[in-house]
Amino acid sequence: MESSNGGGWRMVMVLYVAVSMVGSGWCSKFDELVQPSWATDHVIYEGELLKLKLDNSSGAGFASKSKYLYGKVTAELKLVEGDSAGTVTAFYMSSDGVNHNEFDFEFLGNRTGEPYLVQTNLYINGVGDREQRMDLWFDPTADFHAYSILWNPRQVVFLVDDTPIRVFPNHEDRGVAFPRDQPMGVYSSIWNADDWATEGGLVKTDWSHAPFVATFRGLRIDGCEWAPEAGGLAELRRCGGSGWGKEGRYWWKEKAMEALSVHQSHQLIWVRANHLVYDYCNDPSRFATHPPECGK
Repeated sequence: MESSNGGGWRMVMVLYVAVSMVGSGWCSKFDELVQPSWATDHVIYEGELLKLKLDNSSGAGFASKSKYLYGKVTAELKLVEGDSAGTVTAFYMSSDGVNHNEFDFEFLGNRTGEPYLVQTNLYINGVGDREQRMDLWFDPTADFHAYSILWNPRQVVFLVDDTPIRVFPNHEDRGVAFPRDQPMGVYSSIWNADDWATEGGLVKTDWSHAPFVATFRGLRIDGCEWAPEAGGLAELRRCGGSGWGKEGRYWWKEKAMEALSVHQSHQLIWVRANHLVYDYCNDPSRFATHPPECGK
């Protein structure tokens, strides 16, 4: 999806892969956007769905074919049913290299009847350790739900069914690093992490319940697609510029996207009051000095 106009411009990638829109053509459309990144035999196209499978031989993953600087990504995902203890399903954005940036959704499996925990984390210039964990207000294994990451020069927002569950504002004025100059790919994976994922590693994966399957019904990426052949400085100017490009409107960078609305702020307060179970900002056993991005 490129246009050649002498300036190295590309179209804003706005490709929505979903049952309602593409029907039986979903698999080929999905292939336009992502590709298996490992264990291709555990990446399964089943009609209108894409499934990542974990068994005692391997997990699996996929990666976007392009990278993006700013935008919003959304996965419609149904998590592993039944006893999923020890497993982790991840949906995330990441750049390359040791000093990379990364925004993570990690869904931590649990024993049958116990709630999934959703762990979010951010790496900025290779530094992570910004974990927050919460449970959800629904059963994420019973149906598909939308998990989104919004990234623009003012904030990174994690959303579940368009409800914000976490915000990382730009606090460069406090000396806090903010991800702004590395294009990021979109990824998902499933793997065995029973050394830490469930009750701190006390509950191990029960392989008699394998295979463990995470199922995708849709994937959407709205973002400024990075054109490496155009050169890094040119792409930083293009994708980091005003709210319009020659390809179209960069809606994710508009004024209304720079901060939560009043309604979204109320939603975030409700989520944190009722569902947050761990916040690195409130863990003096790990951080003797309060992390500067956490406020006072």
